Amino acid sequence: MKKFLIILLTLTLAMPAAYAKQSKAEIKHEQNKIHYLNLQWWEKYQDPVLTQNLKKLFEVNYDLKNADLKVKENEKLVKIQFANELPMLSFDGSLGRQFRSSNQQFGSMVIPSFAQYNYQLPLTMSYELDIWGENRLKTKSVEQQLEIIKQAERATYITLTSDFTADYLNLIKTDKFLEIQDELIELQKQITDRTVNKYDAGLCTINEVLAEQKLLTQLKEERNNLAGKQDVLINSIRVYLSMKEGNPERTKYENLILLTGIPLQYDTTIIENRPDYLQEEANIKRIGFDVKIARKELLPKFIIFGQIGLNAYDLGKLFNSYSQLFNAGILPSFDLFAGGRKMAFLKLRKYQYEEALNNYQKAILTGIKEINTGLADYKIASKNYEQSTERLEMQNQIYKLMEDKKDIGAASEMDILYSKEAHLLIEKEQVSNKINYLISTISLYKAVGGVDLYSINTPVVKEDI
Repeated sequence: MKKFLIILLTLTLAMPAAYAKQSKAEIKHEQNKIHYLNLQWWEKYQDPVLTQNLKKLFEVNYDLKNADLKVKENEKLVKIQFANELPMLSFDGSLGRQFRSSNQQFGSMVIPSFAQYNYQLPLTMSYELDIWGENRLKTKSVEQQLEIIKQAERATYITLTSDFTADYLNLIKTDKFLEIQDELIELQKQITDRTVNKYDAGLCTINEVLAEQKLLTQLKEERNNLAGKQDVLINSIRVYLSMKEGNPERTKYENLILLTGIPLQYDTTIIENRPDYLQEEANIKRIGFDVKIARKELLPKFIIFGQIGLNAYDLGKLFNSYSQLFNAGILPSFDLFAGGRKMAFLKLRKYQYEEALNNYQKAILTGIKEINTGLADYKIASKNYEQSTERLEMQNQIYKLMEDKKDIGAASEMDILYSKEAHLLIEKEQVSNKINYLISTISLYKAVGGVDLYSINTPVVKEDI
């Protein structure tokens, strides 16, 4: 009995240490939450309003909260599975009164009818001997599932911060477009009024008047569309920031800073930081464990059981030495026939493993494709912005020359208005190209798995998440 108690005590004391190890892992994951936000990267845009909005996003966004809850749920699933590796200790006491009839007989001796109390106070322990390591493999499988969920959470952070920043920049672009559009409408009104005056003086045809009036209505229609787009973007940002009303704070277009010097090539190891790659890698490990588990299911199981406590028919004799209860043993279990279920389950796991390998290879190709696409978009956006800037400078020179011509009487007021209108239209193109340039850096950041683009060629060091 002493040996049994020593074994039982040792197994019981082993539980807290294992749970303590898991608790430390949970604490470390909580500390990584703010790391997922990657504020060091977003601060490179030199926009304090953007940084502040991202911090608020981290605190209030419901998608991020749900992603966190998914991780916590799966952490508990790991604990539940880990509990199967430990011995089960329970107290199953009972108090009852037994009524026996006189039909109990031992040979010629007949036991008369009687009634008596029965007091049982046992501690019951059972433990499945993990000879083949099956329960350990099950825990490892669930741990890999937890890793998949953690990477899904990181992907949520990367996607949400990237999409939010893209909408934020598009809102700034729309604000600037509305500002330019108002100037264009005002200029077109002046041009239309002057054209009407020319028509009244017999200096132009009605077709010229109608053409200018038509252009004015088109400009007003464009402004209506821009105002509608502005409302959509404002509502979208409100959802990100869990705002029920109000106008989200944003910086002015003129304060936006371009990110320059981003590498135009990358090291292939950058793919290893993408959440989808890490998810597929963990999935291969998970199903690999499941295949091994399916093989172990073909082997016999052994369960140690034991019971120690008190059993008496008289409450006054409950603590006497002869009322002590003790039994122990081993229960072997082996399925002699299961209708082919276990072999089918093993083949199922093998097929799933092959499917996971294919998904892993596909994740690599998808990563390469998205990064190459992101780099191509960044290069094009960079060139387009440079060319639109050059075109705007040339139009600015044309506008100044037109003013000089007017000063010497070689150009009219209408020529000035047309030149200024052309300048504003090219300015809209430059604004669009500048925002597209910034959004292309966000798309590339998202494609490489949330890595600082200035360290894109730095070898990836995998973190213990």
